[in-house]
Amino acid sequence: MNPPETLRIDKWLWCARFFKTRSLAADEIAKGRVSVNGQAVKAAREVRPGDTVALRQGLVPRTVLVRAISHTRGPAPVAQQLYEETPDSILAREKAAEQRRLAPEPAASLHEGRPTKRNRRDLERVRDWGDRWSASVEK
Repeated sequence: MNPPETLRIDKWLWCARFFKTRSLAADEIAKGRVSVNGQAVKAAREVRPGDTVALRQGLVPRTVLVRAISHTRGPAPVAQQLYEETPDSILAREKAAEQRRLAPEPAASLHEGRPTKRNRRDLERVRDWGDRWSASVEK
């Protein structure tokens, strides 16, 4: 018996290991972050070999060509045979990785960090709260 040539998009994304669970795949589809052949889809949309799937994993957009259908989630090497990433998508992903690598460390922009107890007391004196116990303005 030959396996069917179509599969729900949420199940295919899960089998191809783009998402850890099928419900995560369905959530991303519901948010409009997945399209098939340039059209927004619902989780029940059937995909078949030859379809183009555009999705976003985290901050990285990816475009893949469906090569095969599998009804079971297998090991990563088997899952990678279910799709072929487009050259433009590979280039964009590598460019995004390079930009993240070259981006400055967020903690490096902090010059002082958390104030010490002495610094906090100095700040309190400068603010001059007066008789108020709170920074909010009372009416």
